[in-house]
Amino acid sequence: MRRKALILAYAGSHEHRHNHHMILKPIGVEDRAGASALIGRKVVWRTPTGRKMFGKILRVHGNRGEVKAYFKPGLPGQALGDYVEIL
Repeated sequence: MRRKALILAYAGSHEHRHNHHMILKPIGVEDRAGASALIGRKVVWRTPTGRKMFGKILRVHGNRGEVKAYFKPGLPGQALGDYVEIL
């Protein structure tokens, strides 16, 4: 079963932004236990031109079901607010 996730933000603080790390909110996941089941899964974001950019879910972020994912290369700013597909 494939699921989608919303790209919320870059990971980092007010002073530093980690361009390769993104905070994702999987649709339908509302708690930490559900998010921890997604660790290690691949994610893919499709650019407007059709190119695919792959990443991997690394860890849980917070208690409401968000996860942190690593992309190589990092996602551009136009990806914020868009959806990724969890494979």
